[in-house]
Amino acid sequence: MNDIVALLRPTQWVKNAVVLAPLIFSQRFFSVEYLLAGATAAAAFCFASSATYAFNDVVDRERDRTHPLKSLRPVASGAISVPGALTIAAVLLALSLGLGAALGPWFVGILLGYVALQVLYSTVLKHVVVLDVAALAGGFVLRAAAGVVAADARVSPWLFACTFLLALFLALGKRLHELVMLGDSAGEHREVLGRYSEKLLDRLVAGVALATVGVYTLYCLSPAVSAKLGEDRLYYTLPFVVFGVFRYLFLVYGREQGGNPTAVLLGDRPLQAGIVGWIATVFLLLYR
Repeated sequence: MNDIVALLRPTQWVKNAVVLAPLIFSQRFFSVEYLLAGATAAAAFCFASSATYAFNDVVDRERDRTHPLKSLRPVASGAISVPGALTIAAVLLALSLGLGAALGPWFVGILLGYVALQVLYSTVLKHVVVLDVAALAGGFVLRAAAGVVAADARVSPWLFACTFLLALFLALGKRLHELVMLGDSAGEHREVLGRYSEKLLDRLVAGVALATVGVYTLYCLSPAVSAKLGEDRLYYTLPFVVFGVFRYLFLVYGREQGGNPTAVLLGDRPLQAGIVGWIATVFLLLYR
């Protein structure tokens, strides 16, 4: 059972909280109907993401055996067989689509698009410089799009832009950590890592960090957003976003963390405090 749980990576489910963002910003969070729809959407993505993790572990089993941490994964270590992992993935995908069907064909279409993107990432895109991190960020954009459908909300380009940039920032930080940790053997574990350089990743991380803060600032100050939400003080949330980005940069460079952004989120109290502060401020402004 422990091996199955490790295969599903439930700690990674926190990423699917992005599905709830449109529900919050559409100011429908306290509507029972839409809250249930949002919870169903998040659950569907939890099952789908676990299915893709199992598939990815099968594809990467040989490479993972050369990694100091990933070699402990159930498929790489031999604790779960390849047919067993694929069977679990199929069952999870069926459960995900079953939940998604309750939210309509548009949601199912986005869910299938997410699964297809993850399969492409596991087999092709993770081996292409820049496209590898862009694909990871694209997965978060699809989560946000699914949340829009579940909340029956209007599509916001700001939501997609901020989501993509933040996810891209985290993905680049992950690549930088992997490159530094594996050193000269980085290319042996994953060929694409050998094509990156620490200098390039430093510049990309810095550039995307600035872009993330900049776009979120424009969002907070946008007159159109203020008119739509009926609130012109979203800039109160800006300090939390700036702190979160800078804190993550500190963890990547100062403590050489970042290889697992979810673990960083779940293990760093100051970062958690910043996220809680941001969420609390958003709710106070939009639901007062």
